[in-house]
Amino acid sequence: MSVIQVSHLVKRYSSTIAVNDLSFTVHQGEIFGILGPNGAGKTSTVECIGGLLRPDRGKVSLWGKDPCRDHKEVKQRLGIQLQQAMLPERLKVWEALDLYASFYNRAEDWHSLLDVLHLAHKRNDYFGSLSGGEKQRLFVALALVHDPELLLLDELTTGLDPEARRDIWSLIQNLTERGKTIVLTTHFMEEAEYLCDRIAFMQQGRLTALGTPEELLATFGQDHWLSFEMDPSVSIAIMEGIPGVQKVERQGRRIKLYGRGDRFVQDVLQTLTRHHLHFKGMETERPSLDDLFASMNQRMVVAKEGQEDEKSG
Repeated sequence: MSVIQVSHLVKRYSSTIAVNDLSFTVHQGEIFGILGPNGAGKTSTVECIGGLLRPDRGKVSLWGKDPCRDHKEVKQRLGIQLQQAMLPERLKVWEALDLYASFYNRAEDWHSLLDVLHLAHKRNDYFGSLSGGEKQRLFVALALVHDPELLLLDELTTGLDPEARRDIWSLIQNLTERGKTIVLTTHFMEEAEYLCDRIAFMQQGRLTALGTPEELLATFGQDHWLSFEMDPSVSIAIMEGIPGVQKVERQGRRIKLYGRGDRFVQDVLQTLTRHHLHFKGMETERPSLDDLFASMNQRMVVAKEGQEDEKSG
């Protein structure tokens, strides 16, 4: 069952197109990640989904409702944490949680949220006295205060130390186990790979890739590589004929193979075994989402430079 449907979404700021013909669906119970460089349109997309911005064109629906037109109904089921959110400097932590809880028909026990997010010792502190990470954890608590069905989290772990980030990850996973649906934007590739069921890559307001982490790596990822030592008298032609192998390099006794696909390593090992070829010192590495993200950004830069060259020519 789909919770979010985004269809041909366009959002402009003056002459700048922040979101350009964006379409995707988010299903109940999944963690959906939106990744992209700064200025890709991630936050604008989240704000349109949450009804904080009205699209210039296209349609967004949550449970079949328009988040702008049906805002009062939608907000009871929706929690939003924004990266640039602010509160009055002299508002205490407990006062913020109590205030936000009063906005909703149903509220979570925010005292337990303070414990989970390691803010219990800060309950009487003013917002202005909190560190950046503590403010971020408070905004996550405010998004959860009414036990929402859907959470929109914009750079939710920015400013957190590694331990606090892992605590948030555990919280997010626990929420999905309770049937919650989560959309998050992040620039931490490890976070996306660890948490997300599916990922949308955005570049210059457009959707450039969509799929599970495994699907994205298989489709757009760089080569895996596998290397080992072998008798120099063995011909590399055997390795060149292995399915999925794209390139073979030889440096003395060490052979390095590049390839793609989930069966790449398995096919190489089966071929070596079938031909009774002895090897040692095997090393292997497969691309990560971080590699893919960097590669896609580089392709965008190259394409943009090519367009500029065509215009100047």
